[in-house]
Amino acid sequence: MTRQIFKKIGHFFKSLFQHTLDHYACYLPDKPSFLSSVILKFLFSRISIDPKQVEQLQALGQEGVIVYATKYKSHFAFLFCHTRYRLLGAPNATIGFAFNFYRWQPITRLMKIVISKIIHFFRHFSFPDPFKRNYIEKELQNGRSAMISLIGKRAFYRRFVKEKTDPMAYLIEIQKRMDRPIYIVPQLMFFSSDPDHATPTFIDLLFGSEEKPGKLRRIVKLLRHPGKTFVEIAEPLSIRAFIQTDVVKELPIEQQAMMMRRHLIQSMNRHRQTVTGPILKSREEIKENILTSEPVQRYMNDYAQENNLALKEVRKEAADILEEVASNYSMNWIRAYDAVVAWLKKNMFDDMIVDVKGLKRLKEASKKAPLILVPCHKSHLDYLMISFAFHRNNMPCPHIAAGKNLSFWPLGTIFRGGGAFFLRRTFRGAPFYSRIFSEYVKKLLTEGFNIEFFIEGGRSRTGKVLSPKLGMLSILINACEEGVCNDLIFAPIFIGYDRVMEESSYLHEVEGGEKAAESLKQMIKARRFITKRYGKIYLNFHEPMSFNEYCKDNGVNAQDLSKDEHASLLRDLGNKFIDCINKSSIVTPHAVVASAILNCSKLSFTYQKLNQYIQTYMSYLVSQKANLSDTLLIEPERALKSALMNYVQRKFIESGVKEESQITDDTLFKVKTSKRPALDYYKNNSISFFIGASYTALAILDAEAFQLSTVTLHQTYLFLQDLFSYEFAPDTAHNPEYIVRKNIKAFIDEAILIPHKNLPDTYNVTAQGLKKLHLFANFLKTYFESYLVVILFFIKHGEEELDYKARMKKVQAMGASMHKENEIETPEALSKINFSNAVSYFEEKGISGPASRDQLNGYLERINRFRNLLAP
Repeated sequence: MTRQIFKKIGHFFKSLFQHTLDHYACYLPDKPSFLSSVILKFLFSRISIDPKQVEQLQALGQEGVIVYATKYKSHFAFLFCHTRYRLLGAPNATIGFAFNFYRWQPITRLMKIVISKIIHFFRHFSFPDPFKRNYIEKELQNGRSAMISLIGKRAFYRRFVKEKTDPMAYLIEIQKRMDRPIYIVPQLMFFSSDPDHATPTFIDLLFGSEEKPGKLRRIVKLLRHPGKTFVEIAEPLSIRAFIQTDVVKELPIEQQAMMMRRHLIQSMNRHRQTVTGPILKSREEIKENILTSEPVQRYMNDYAQENNLALKEVRKEAADILEEVASNYSMNWIRAYDAVVAWLKKNMFDDMIVDVKGLKRLKEASKKAPLILVPCHKSHLDYLMISFAFHRNNMPCPHIAAGKNLSFWPLGTIFRGGGAFFLRRTFRGAPFYSRIFSEYVKKLLTEGFNIEFFIEGGRSRTGKVLSPKLGMLSILINACEEGVCNDLIFAPIFIGYDRVMEESSYLHEVEGGEKAAESLKQMIKARRFITKRYGKIYLNFHEPMSFNEYCKDNGVNAQDLSKDEHASLLRDLGNKFIDCINKSSIVTPHAVVASAILNCSKLSFTYQKLNQYIQTYMSYLVSQKANLSDTLLIEPERALKSALMNYVQRKFIESGVKEESQITDDTLFKVKTSKRPALDYYKNNSISFFIGASYTALAILDAEAFQLSTVTLHQTYLFLQDLFSYEFAPDTAHNPEYIVRKNIKAFIDEAILIPHKNLPDTYNVTAQGLKKLHLFANFLKTYFESYLVVILFFIKHGEEELDYKARMKKVQAMGASMHKENEIETPEALSKINFSNAVSYFEEKGISGPASRDQLNGYLERINRFRNLLAP
């Protein structure tokens, strides 16, 4: 009798629900209650999300069904997905796997949920299950988005012990019955980009960790730091594609679900580390781990025995070395850096142009292995600017290999806090130091930190990228070969400035002056720089490169190399990085204008004539798809005039006009001879884009014929490439024949050459083209004059046994004398660095003494011939 009464009551309520009981708290309608809507909009509007990621979600929503995934079950994350994505026009989660949203439901819907449960209970003596009744499948089939959590104590117990429905297996079953693909989109919410600490803080214990904060910590973070909480999505996973892979497709559905859950968790962990970096250990813990490791203990014991030293002394020396080397990575210091650099950027620079797409490529690549950042080195600001860009784009700041000369107080303390670790300029004669330092680098890689080192060794005083120094690279490659990490991801980086702060000190050193040692006194004097403006900063990232893939592509087995083969691998990698940096360089208006001024054959010139030279260079750069600065792309004429006037204001060149608006075609400019070396620095900023054209142009001039074929150019091109191998890194991607043909095509487009009507691979030089060929070839004039001085030095003093300093002093004296006697024209040819490179080149060839006189005379004759061809 009682049972019949319950059934009648059930039928009554069922009629109220139009014959459906599918009302569940796991579904949250797009329009919650008014109060709920206001609260949620207020909270979630304070969370940042990249518009590009929103576009990605919109595109995925058009292709298939989206199921968002969070690592831990979080109503907060679901409500963000539900509210914020709806406001942004992206697929928003309305279904929560194993979620119940009673408090956020509209009143009428809440009543339906409760009554439907009552009806179902009266009829079946159990509550309705959205999985068994296929409610969730129907909603997904209709295109709704959902959310699933991957880890949870109760969820694991339900599916593992009580054998309840596994949501992941349920999704796989649905996908097998659905035509549209289901995409699982891992979503990560960051309340801070700080790394986790090895030992939880007291705040973490009370209010939850940064990764899994408690309710109070979440709300406080959102209210105190609006905008600093942000959401990112990791790589979306297509269920259809995943279950069709060879490893997975034959497995039972339970194992498929387990592997898919594990894959998603690993993906989220890797993505989180690209933002926060690895777990942060204290400096003392890192040092202790290194010194107590078995390999280091064994090495110290052997070293003590071989050198008849007490083990106590050896251990003390190792501890002292680590004290000298190790960084003291601190987020407090990094936040201080961020504030200081933001102030510098605002007060000293016009803007900082960052290749954000390149940064995102690095972030994605860093999921596979530690990033090894390989920037060029233009200024002491490089360290700060690169870390600033990483921090502002939610990426962990790298550990930076810095010279020991910067470890003085207080700068050393400051730099260590930002991740700097210090190394000596040379490891020669210090095997113990070398081993302990290498162990420190290995420890950084083991922990998963990104590392930054400058492939040139020191700052470039000439403006161009220098030849690679291979010491640090060797340590990193050795670590990878020893299995410290599975791979290394190298990231060549270009950083450049419209104007460098160290301009005057660079010129002093290039002209032979001694480098002033870094000190507190110098640091105090540097305050005068903050009153000046330095234009823009440019940060550009080359495509990241996997060491393993590089070895595979080049047929190298890194585990089985002889000493010579290993050295060859390092040289090739070093040249590759320099080439990549050059190709990533940004051409600035200052570089183009400086090139046109210095390559002009006269000391004075009109704006009309200078502009013709500038346009020749700009046309070539555009044809070669060079990376032009934003101002050259948007307003090239204004940008170039602005750079020209900047040189006038800095008294590099002279002119009667004071403002850009006063410049006319007839405006006269005159180069100040004493300032040519300064202009040469900025010319060299973009010289790498013109070297192939310079070699090709000079090879054409060397043919001394108005009709020529490309074959006749190759010999001269190869000679020049070899002669200046210490000046300019070769193009590692293309052979000289390819580069010659590429430049021939560019010269045809510029009407410098005209293809012969009948003869294949034959070209005629135009009268106007002859002048333009000189414009390109003149990039080499300075270097010919520098090398000429060194050749004459070897002819005259080659038999004298001199140390490096004495030799360079004599070379510089000879160069100064030749310039005074007008035997060489350009003061920028008196570069100590050019002289040093020339000496290194001829010594490598074994050409430096009386026995090499014939060879020296051969080079002398060839260089004089080229100089005559370049004469105005």
